[in-house]
Amino acid sequence: MEQIRNYFEQLVAISDEDWALFSSKLKKSEYPKKSSLLKVGEIESHLSFIAKGAVRLFIPKIENDLTFGFCFQGQFVSAYDSFLSRQPCTYQVETMTQTSLWRISYEDLQFIYDNTNIGNTIGRLAAESQFLIKSERELSFLEQTAEERYRALFKKRPNLILEIPLKYIASYVGVTPQALSRIRKRIS
Repeated sequence: MEQIRNYFEQLVAISDEDWALFSSKLKKSEYPKKSSLLKVGEIESHLSFIAKGAVRLFIPKIENDLTFGFCFQGQFVSAYDSFLSRQPCTYQVETMTQTSLWRISYEDLQFIYDNTNIGNTIGRLAAESQFLIKSERELSFLEQTAEERYRALFKKRPNLILEIPLKYIASYVGVTPQALSRIRKRIS
């Protein structure tokens, strides 16, 4: 739980009183690899902080899922559009490794917003984190080749190759697994 407080306190000071209330609403959850956190058609009811592990966001398809997001230790994860709109999600969220999450429900977060001095700032920081991940992803498809996206992904997360199946990485960079193999051969 201190990992979350440290994350926020790098950006803004949190009083002990506000932290006590906020942290009382956090629930720790453990998930094995390949656990579904949210399925298509469900409404996202949690904003989660990854204490340990890796999560992917994807659109399930009959032949090949379309992976469009990865979240790792020290980041927030949520089907944030569904969380905010209270509408069913159009994609899935799944753990890729053994994962530990600190979760807060939608209702508890609304309570924190209303009853702490720092609540709205915490919500804004979590929202900004989700926005930046999404924005970076969209820009990568507009400005970079598949090889550049692959290189950038591993520059940020060098241990990724050990944690994530190549078919997910291929989908994320927008190529087939065979094309990713050619990219990897060319740059190794």
